Amino acid sequence: MKTVDIRKLSDDELLAKLMDARENLMRLRFRLASGELTDHTQMSRGRQDIARFLTVLRERELETAEENNS
Repeated sequence: MKTVDIRKLSDDELLAKLMDARENLMRLRFRLASGELTDHTQMSRGRQDIARFLTVLRERELETAEENNS
């Protein structure tokens, strides 16, 4: 998912996507451990998506804190 699309999501939607991405990464880890995973790039894509979600959440958190200090 692209960052532009992630920024359009509401906070609740973003948290739901983050939880889904974490669960998906967990499933991928199990598949990797059992030898079922053939496309290893899915692991890195999953981690990148999680990082994007967390980055946007942190940006919003900092914006809110900045508005409260002003």
